[in-house]
Amino acid sequence: MTETKNEEITKYIVISSDKVLPADAAMRIYESEFPVTVKETCFGLIVTGPKEDVTAVVENIRQLDKNHIFVKDRGFPAGDERRCRASRGGGPRPGFHFLREEVEMLPAIGAALDELEASESVKKKPKEKCRLKVSDLEKIIEAELSR
Repeated sequence: MTETKNEEITKYIVISSDKVLPADAAMRIYESEFPVTVKETCFGLIVTGPKEDVTAVVENIRQLDKNHIFVKDRGFPAGDERRCRASRGGGPRPGFHFLREEVEMLPAIGAALDELEASESVKKKPKEKCRLKVSDLEKIIEAELSR
């Protein structure tokens, strides 16, 4: 009989919050006692472990400030030699510059999510369709052509 191995995954937890620091999120994970590996970074955390545990941890952390904590998949665990700067001779790791650009957009995305959440979903009644008179259309065309 073959054993089914628990699939391990790695996720970035990118924190763009005024209320939550990466250290706060890391402490929450340590307190949860899930069997995951956590690495603090300049933008948040890298979490590696069994798929179910990482998913539970991520949902738990997102509840701290759901509109300002973002999650992204990572193909390699923290410290993997294929990505680790120490084994590659220093410099930024592949993908760092792209992640940095994404992180710069997150405050605007978080603010938009806050605004969307604050405004009640109001369905606007669609405008009634009305026909455009031929004479009005001709005036529009003439105005555009005379530019």
